[in-house]
Amino acid sequence: MEKQNTKRVAIVSLGCDKNRVDTERMLYRLRQGGYEITSEFDKAEIIVVNTCAFILSARREAVGNILQCAEYKNPSKGICQKLIVTGCLPQKHIKDGIAKDLPEVDAFLGVGAYDDICNILDDLYQGKKVINIECAPQQEREGEIDRFITTPMHYAYLKIAEGCDSRCTFCTIPSIRGKFVSKPMTRVIEETKSLVDKGAKEIILVAQDVTNYGADIGTHLVALLDKMTQVEGVEWVRLMYCYPDLVSDDLIQMVAQNPKIANYMDIPLQHISDNILRLMARRNNQAQTRTLLEKIRQASPDIAIRSTFMTGFPGETESDHQELLDFLQTARLDNVGFFAYSKEEGTPSYHLPNQVSAKVKKERLKQLYATQQQVSHAKQQAMIGKTIPVLYEDIDYQRSLFVGRTQGQAPDIDPVVKFKGNNVDVGQFYKIKITGTQGIDLLGELV
Repeated sequence: MEKQNTKRVAIVSLGCDKNRVDTERMLYRLRQGGYEITSEFDKAEIIVVNTCAFILSARREAVGNILQCAEYKNPSKGICQKLIVTGCLPQKHIKDGIAKDLPEVDAFLGVGAYDDICNILDDLYQGKKVINIECAPQQEREGEIDRFITTPMHYAYLKIAEGCDSRCTFCTIPSIRGKFVSKPMTRVIEETKSLVDKGAKEIILVAQDVTNYGADIGTHLVALLDKMTQVEGVEWVRLMYCYPDLVSDDLIQMVAQNPKIANYMDIPLQHISDNILRLMARRNNQAQTRTLLEKIRQASPDIAIRSTFMTGFPGETESDHQELLDFLQTARLDNVGFFAYSKEEGTPSYHLPNQVSAKVKKERLKQLYATQQQVSHAKQQAMIGKTIPVLYEDIDYQRSLFVGRTQGQAPDIDPVVKFKGNNVDVGQFYKIKITGTQGIDLLGELV
């Protein structure tokens, strides 16, 4: 039962969709505690910034947001009384003196303290300054699966595991989030039903590595998907963050044959040069990657494959970079993201020789994007004339077009379909004939 409280809370959620789920859990706790949630920061007595700290650019974004929110403590700009920083930034840097560097902040909470937000606010209003950093994130408390959903109601993210057991030499996540812990299958199914009851048609599975699901509790991802797709009301289950060497033949067949699983697999490959993959401590090589992509396409050419690649890893030569460029041209991936290596203290790669300069990283990023743009354009052209199911979810008012997504497009990170039509409802599926392109997006019309 919700308590009554006159204070309003505004929250900034940064970083990945796993962070978004944590934010939604925290919002739910606040609502249960009687706090009012607002999007108007100048009218909030409490502001929370849930941070990412994966790479330097993420930390800079986090600090920038913290300082911006701190300005609302100035009576000429807002009424903020308490500023709280949560998530990966304090978890990673509290020992480095971040509390002294940001005196504007009243509380620093790590990734294991989200559920204690109301108790911590009580402490703050009793005059205490709080630092609550735990070693590993908490699983949801038994019997509690509700969240305050921040996505449009027709889709929602579902985090099926915490932490990571992979030890990629560039990554700080295991030291921040702890070991890999799967959510019990019964709880995943309960949460799926709860999300569907709230209106979700698309359930997007997230974890640091969804393909490792169940390894610690005696089950596996295919078994989970089989159960999830039997839940009445589920239309699409989308897989994000699949570690390549754990994408099994059974999983590929499940995606290809089960109509309730979106024809989509996000497989962060990071690189393709065997030399760089070895230095990264990745468990796959180029030959295995090419075999995996061939298996997926043989199972179903309709499965869209998304990936992410890093450039400028220590020791990356021009030859390694060219291997990646050549791979992009031949692999013909559907959607790709790129980012430059960030030298992170506490990771094995921090001490590697032959660090690549910022100038070279920037140029290589530019070349990678240009190469993939050519591939993406050719794939777009091949879609013209086809009629495909699209989930309608927004409007481009400037161009007077509806906006939706296909099975091969995840929210926020992938291109969209913009189409003409009449009498459409948000969250419903429509058949759209593709008629052209607009930048990275497809254009179409309602059939």
